[in-house]
Amino acid sequence: MTYIITSPLYYVNDKPHLGSTYTTIACDTLARFKRLEGINVIFITGVDEHGQKIQNTAEARNISPKTHCDQIAQTYRNLWSALDISNDRFVRTTDQFHYDLVCQFFERCKSNGDIYMGRQKGWYCVGCEEYKEYPESELNPKCDIHKKELEWRDEENLFFRLSNYQEQIEELISQANYIQPASRRNEIINFVRTGLKDFSISRVSVSWGLSVPGYQNHTFYVWFDALLGYLTGLISGDSSTNIENVSIHGWPNCLHIIGKDILRFHSIYWPAMLISGGFKPPSKIFGHGFLTREGIKMGKTLGNILDPIELLNSYGNDSVRWYLLREFKFGQDGDFQKQRFLDIVNNDLANTIGNLLNRTTSMSRKWFNNSTPYKTSQEYKENKLYSSSLASIAQVRKAIELLEFNTAAENILLLATTANIYLNENKPWSLIKIDQSRDKVAYDIYIVLESTRIVATLLYPILPDLSKRILGQLNLESEIREWSDYLVWGRLGFDQALPNPEPVFEKIEDKEFL
Repeated sequence: MTYIITSPLYYVNDKPHLGSTYTTIACDTLARFKRLEGINVIFITGVDEHGQKIQNTAEARNISPKTHCDQIAQTYRNLWSALDISNDRFVRTTDQFHYDLVCQFFERCKSNGDIYMGRQKGWYCVGCEEYKEYPESELNPKCDIHKKELEWRDEENLFFRLSNYQEQIEELISQANYIQPASRRNEIINFVRTGLKDFSISRVSVSWGLSVPGYQNHTFYVWFDALLGYLTGLISGDSSTNIENVSIHGWPNCLHIIGKDILRFHSIYWPAMLISGGFKPPSKIFGHGFLTREGIKMGKTLGNILDPIELLNSYGNDSVRWYLLREFKFGQDGDFQKQRFLDIVNNDLANTIGNLLNRTTSMSRKWFNNSTPYKTSQEYKENKLYSSSLASIAQVRKAIELLEFNTAAENILLLATTANIYLNENKPWSLIKIDQSRDKVAYDIYIVLESTRIVATLLYPILPDLSKRILGQLNLESEIREWSDYLVWGRLGFDQALPNPEPVFEKIEDKEFL
């Protein structure tokens, strides 16, 4: 069965930020993990390119909205490539293929009696692209998120009958695993209990959008357009646009991983739209927390935004991915701290994992003819590193399945730490001086090298680049296809040539911009 993983389609009013980077790295790690477990995965990401905010941004830059979208979309592509993101599809909502699908879906909802013409009045936030719950009498209300004054609007719009789906949405969101983490589910349940209201799906004041067929001057509301990008991504490899084909590509076995700020759109509006269009809702939605910097919300006004491109260029792919997944419990808010970033990356990747590999391969080459040790008669399954490896394998698999990326990282690090302690306790550098202890040294060095191979294999979905470098230093194939073939004890050969040891991770130093 195909497993679908999606990041949000990121809004291209500006270049990628650390939050979108965090989400996409998490999606990539899960996608890689599922593939390693032998599951067929379609990993969808992309960009949401319509709406007044983008129109205004392009006008301020004195370029066309399409030119602006092309530039920002390419920035996303470049960043995902640099981060080694393994997405299968990249959706652009300005593509004709997507427009064709949106029109097909709209006609389905219309035929179902869920589309009607009405009038929308209220306070509107351009940044959120949504109406806010303020009374008309409110004086100069501001958006809680963007801290900018809202616009009063009174216009003719097409509406979707969300109210028709009150009972179905209540039943859906009550399912324990549909919305995660649990705290997010409670927020949505409380909102739905107040009663679902029909929502506008078109605008007449926004020219930069997809035209609604049969309704002059109406363009689709950005969320109605963008949410359908997930279906576009599923069938974008087909020769023609046929919305019926989404089910043969795996729908609805889909996990949406998103920021908590857009959870309402994904967990309420989106499933209602799908039911109206004749499709089942996605199987699960996960809303993760926000990132701050040194305890302060990041923003242009404060000048404290962390540019992920600069971060990547200065510290590398491994550092960024490791810190974001290792430091924060996925689902909760996190705080990016410079010194903590430097300390964790250097201690974990350079001092613990890197040093383990370097010193063990160096000893093995020195004492065993530039190779791994020979096989001894002692039983490896009696060793604590053998049991520690099996425990780490089980814990990492379980943790990533549950999106507990920090737990997975900690268990990998624990195995590397245990292997380092084993070396320090058994002191092979002293034993090698005693002829009768040579077999013991061979046994100890092999079991540490094999544990290091397990560490590298478990790192593969989290840090694919570092994993490959470690495996290369063990003279092993660096491309791992399925874990079932690699997470078995004893794949490292005996008397196997080892290359000259090279550092697989150089310590990072503080850079001024951070």
